[in-house]
Amino acid sequence: MAKLYFRYSAMNAGKSTILLQVAHNYEERGMSVRLFTAAIDDRFGVDTIASRLGVSRQAELFDETTEFVGTIAENAPHCLLIDEAQFLTPAHVRQLHEVAHRLGVPVICYGLRTDFRGEPFPGSIYLLSLADDLEEMKTICLCGRKATMNARLDANGKQETSGNQLEIGGNARYRSMCPKCYYGFTKIDQS
Repeated sequence: MAKLYFRYSAMNAGKSTILLQVAHNYEERGMSVRLFTAAIDDRFGVDTIASRLGVSRQAELFDETTEFVGTIAENAPHCLLIDEAQFLTPAHVRQLHEVAHRLGVPVICYGLRTDFRGEPFPGSIYLLSLADDLEEMKTICLCGRKATMNARLDANGKQETSGNQLEIGGNARYRSMCPKCYYGFTKIDQS
């Protein structure tokens, strides 16, 4: 029986790396996969899923107009893989849940649970509510504790606490942190 899966973590836990490995595993066994990533995220080029380890692959894009049920029904793969799942809309998550249960296609979503303010992303709220299987992926803070928060840094390395939720960045702009460091943060030592 197919399920909707949500694999979530703070930044730098290897979500994209694992997604690419899952795609490889399916394809190595002669099975088809379809990969999607958020159109809003162009850090590694448009329509690219990239791991910080250097592995990358082209993917289909989703945006607020994407209709997953019809798209997948036309060309159903053995597995559907979604990167940057925090940018899904609530309607997308419902559609992906339907893809898994009505079309019988496993859907594995990888993304953040919360933004730099500790606020949940709408797509993540719905994934946490509807996913049949949840898995927290682990990463660590600079202090060595388990990181569960994402901090956004300004040009001077100071933590930002307000602003647009959908501002894209990478390691130069964001850090994964444990809650203790997140709430006590002043500046990251870049040395």
